[in-house]
Amino acid sequence: MTEKQKAVVILSGGLDSTTCMAVAKHRGFEIWPLTFFYGQKHSIELESAKKVVQAYGLKERHFIANLNGIIRGSSLTDEDKEIPLDRSEEEMSKEIPNTYVPARNIIFLSIALSYAESIDARAIFIGVNALDYSGYPDCRPEFIRAFQEVINKGTVAGAHGKGIRIETPLENMTKGDIVRLGMELHAPLELTHSCYSGTHPSCGMCDSCQLRIKGFKEAGIIDPIPYAIDIDWEVK
Repeated sequence: MTEKQKAVVILSGGLDSTTCMAVAKHRGFEIWPLTFFYGQKHSIELESAKKVVQAYGLKERHFIANLNGIIRGSSLTDEDKEIPLDRSEEEMSKEIPNTYVPARNIIFLSIALSYAESIDARAIFIGVNALDYSGYPDCRPEFIRAFQEVINKGTVAGAHGKGIRIETPLENMTKGDIVRLGMELHAPLELTHSCYSGTHPSCGMCDSCQLRIKGFKEAGIIDPIPYAIDIDWEVK
């Protein structure tokens, strides 16, 4: 019997990363979930990550890296910066908001890479998306390609030809596609948390909430998590 390949899955506890983990499981990988606490105001997502891991029976493999105080300069981390609310889709597509966390995915992938190499994993799954997102530069395909080149040239795994692949199964999907895929793979989307405000119920007005709501509407599915505002789930 062929031994399963290991995969490190960067799991925030949100919609995208949870669906991404469901994809890794569906592809037959042995999953090693990796979650980051970096002082984010919405640290409630860590509880969602723990619940998702528990649902998959992976509690013993779940590692939470504490980066609190190291990453700053974002409205998601700094008390003196306000998280933007009620931005239009046009605004989201035109400018990078202050919810951008400096070099977050570079840091996350670097730590995930070190972890993957140490446990002899062959893949790193990350739920970046280049279609329905807030314009973050570290979610773009060219960034992922560049980091893959770093892996190929800067690790023993790369030098010896084993390789560690960055897997981005959601990269070119709309939020509606992601919701449909998550449902199809029986991902526990009801346990996830996406709200930047870190509230329960979710605020429904931050970029992340709006994109999530948009995705469930496109998929024709009512989001199983509660919101602080009334949502019309009919697609106009």
